[in-house]
Amino acid sequence: MSDVSIGFVGIGILVALIALRVPIAVSLIGVSFFGIWALVGDRAAWGSLGIIPYSFAATWQLSSVPMFLLMGFFCFHAGLTKGLFDAARMWLSGLPGGLAVAAVFGAAGFAAVTGSSVACAAAMGRIAVPEMMRYRYDVSLATGSVAAAGTIGALIPPSILMILYGIIAEVPISQLFLGGVGAGLLTAAGYVIVIMTRAGLNPALAPRLREQVPLIDKIEALKETWPVLLLMAGVFGGLFAGLFTPTEAGAVGAFLSVVIAGIKRALTWESFKNALLETLLTSASLFIIAIGASMLTRFLAFSGAGDYLSEAVVAIGAHELLLLVGISLIYLVLGMFLEPIGAMLLTLPILLPIIDSTGFSLVWFGVVLTKFLEIGMITPPIGLNVFVIKGVVGDLAATSTIFRGVAWFLVADLVVIVLLMAFPDIILYLPSLSQ
Repeated sequence: MSDVSIGFVGIGILVALIALRVPIAVSLIGVSFFGIWALVGDRAAWGSLGIIPYSFAATWQLSSVPMFLLMGFFCFHAGLTKGLFDAARMWLSGLPGGLAVAAVFGAAGFAAVTGSSVACAAAMGRIAVPEMMRYRYDVSLATGSVAAAGTIGALIPPSILMILYGIIAEVPISQLFLGGVGAGLLTAAGYVIVIMTRAGLNPALAPRLREQVPLIDKIEALKETWPVLLLMAGVFGGLFAGLFTPTEAGAVGAFLSVVIAGIKRALTWESFKNALLETLLTSASLFIIAIGASMLTRFLAFSGAGDYLSEAVVAIGAHELLLLVGISLIYLVLGMFLEPIGAMLLTLPILLPIIDSTGFSLVWFGVVLTKFLEIGMITPPIGLNVFVIKGVVGDLAATSTIFRGVAWFLVADLVVIVLLMAFPDIILYLPSLSQ
């Protein structure tokens, strides 16, 4: 059997293991280890098992992942983002579906202090869904809008997905962060249009609030957004002004979040410990999957399967549009069954050489990839954000009801994807200004 054949057999076994619900990290490491053994012997296989995990985990840029996670968990447990929704609610409640629109804007704001869509959905779910239920909003609209809004968390920087992609694809993380702003804002705009259109056509879904909020109360509500605004200014102002790197920005953000929480007297010892524990658990799960993906990259490099695929695509001369459609279908299907980190790290070793050979911008592709992966967060049957909201609302809404609510937002997501592909400058304009 040729080396390339061994590579393709390994990919087939990997897909089979994942289909059998074997943990993706175990599948990646196991297939890569025995694949390298079959190609170059047991000493190289054991050597890769010792060297690759260390060399990957010792990457300096990777230290920003636990730091940004820690910043987000501190903000979440200290309740620093609650003022965002309250301010949005007071200013936007008069619009059709105003509370749901406020949830989208609140999620966009919370996205700026966390790189996780799950954390974003959980935070907004606890704050916004009870408020919408109090004003008799349709359950599917209330829960679906928050589950969908949570996906903005991985688009607007910081983004854990973009950090990992940047490390693997060797793309400047700051460029990805800037590119994510356009995609995130476009996504938020699409969700707002869906909410206002549905509420406008059927007012019973989202009864208008009759109360008139005095201007002074609206201004007071804006004052409560200062923790997040200060954190954003400190982290991203310093990052894009060149005062520190994206890696250092994570540490600065984590430190500032503790300082701000201390000023507000909002962080207890118990919540401090919970934030640390959740950061450790999340970081460990991300790292073990990423290590498996690094080993898969080494295995495919030894076998030549990755180069074979990219050369085959170039030789066929497939039209760029057909290539994009094919990649889109791959991620839409994977998103139905795999969580985003796993789907990304599973496919990048194969797809990156193909994307690079066709001349697409790797910054543009990284942001589009992030958008695809976030669509998977609300796609049945595994959509994690849906189950996060289900955990928040309990018996108030069935899982099927939440999935029915997010279906409208999936349509908006597909429109956003088309726009990002048709007009790459939506993503690339801000990065081009910083070059």
